[in-house]
Amino acid sequence: MRPGPETPLVGGGEGLDHRTKKELLGRLEVDALRICARFRLRYRALEAERANVRRRYGVCYSDGTIRIRLRHATSGKPLKYSSLVNTLCHELAHLKHFNHSPRFQTFYAEILGWARRESIYQPRQPKASEERIAPVAIVPSQQAALAVLLSVHELSVHETADDKRRETAQSGQLELFG
Repeated sequence: MRPGPETPLVGGGEGLDHRTKKELLGRLEVDALRICARFRLRYRALEAERANVRRRYGVCYSDGTIRIRLRHATSGKPLKYSSLVNTLCHELAHLKHFNHSPRFQTFYAEILGWARRESIYQPRQPKASEERIAPVAIVPSQQAALAVLLSVHELSVHETADDKRRETAQSGQLELFG
């Protein structure tokens, strides 16, 4: 039975036995070949990263060898298959752009998007209670544009939202959403 996209591959997660590692690499190989066929890419070998390597999740060497870490660096637990596929897509993108340039990022996003549409990459969708909004840093050159956007937005807000904003301002809190 094939594990689902978010199913850990071994119970307990203390490591990967030889059979599980071989099955996992076989599944990654099938998916890598599908992606390569679609994007006209070629790699030399797909291998599991050495257990003692902890600084990276994957690497693509100039000879076309791709290595992917199968276990978490600190816990040693098997990584979710969706994480492995994400790393695989990243390393396959390096076969075309051997850097992290904007062209690489665009190509990587294209591969990952295709893999998602083909159900190769299936990340778990966060529950509403888990969703978080990442903080955004605003550089000085963006502050003026943001001020204009905020002033235009404030002109179109309903009066009930204005009341809520006034209450929030009076309490000394900054409310960014809702």
